[in-house]
Amino acid sequence: MPVKVYKPTSAGRRNSSVLDFSHLTKGKRREKSLTERLTHRAGRNAHGHITSRFRGGGARKMYRKVDFKRTKDGVPARVAAIEYDPNRTADLALLFYADGEKRYILAPNGLKVDMKVVSGADAEPEVGNCMPLSAIPLGLQVHNVELKPGKGGQIARSAGTTCQLLAREGKYATLIMPSGETRKVEAACRATIGEIGNKDHQNVRWGKAGRMRHKRRRPHVRGTAMNPVAHPMGGGEGRTGGGRHPCSPQGKLTKGVRTRHKKAKSNDLILRRRPPGKHIAVGK
Repeated sequence: MPVKVYKPTSAGRRNSSVLDFSHLTKGKRREKSLTERLTHRAGRNAHGHITSRFRGGGARKMYRKVDFKRTKDGVPARVAAIEYDPNRTADLALLFYADGEKRYILAPNGLKVDMKVVSGADAEPEVGNCMPLSAIPLGLQVHNVELKPGKGGQIARSAGTTCQLLAREGKYATLIMPSGETRKVEAACRATIGEIGNKDHQNVRWGKAGRMRHKRRRPHVRGTAMNPVAHPMGGGEGRTGGGRHPCSPQGKLTKGVRTRHKKAKSNDLILRRRPPGKHIAVGK
């Protein structure tokens, strides 16, 4: 799906671009039985305290219930439509199962309307089919990978991401993660064949602050620009360097400090850390 650029009729339009959505099913709106209204809390927790700063406002949107578990084994499904999802970068595929049930799944690249998909260990390793890692041929690209059997896919769910199945040994399978990290995952965990579609999402230029406000992103204010009552680095006459190492409003260091929790079992499964500064999948 190509990126569309408009004539520069304004400063914001000059520096912005959009997806043309030509790959989506024409005239198809969301499946009402699979949607629900969400209440946005503007970054606040149950106590009303802001735990995620600079969030609020934005356009209203309905949440689509996506099937990340793919547990309907042996029941074939027809792809009825490819739809836009405002809650994520990936598109959704609406499935009509043979028993009459409808479900949304993440739409992989190459999945078209009227194609058939199926789940289970006996499924063919084709785009859109969901299988345990123990049944997937080595070398294939997969997405929506589980970290614990039965919990549902947690890895490689955003647009254009994928994991590569490298090897299997005993009860574990070895994967190259989208970050470039190599780690082991239980072979009983499920994954879907193929790469997530809508790859050109990363090439969109938002162009103006208003499009970020539609996404509930409010302006990010520097700590040094605040008053000392609002941030440890605030205050002072004129522009200052903050007077200390960069920190959060609560005083916790934010640069050069490890933030990963020491989970022994999880660390033992990591064979190779991602390269420094690398945030995209290998081969991208």
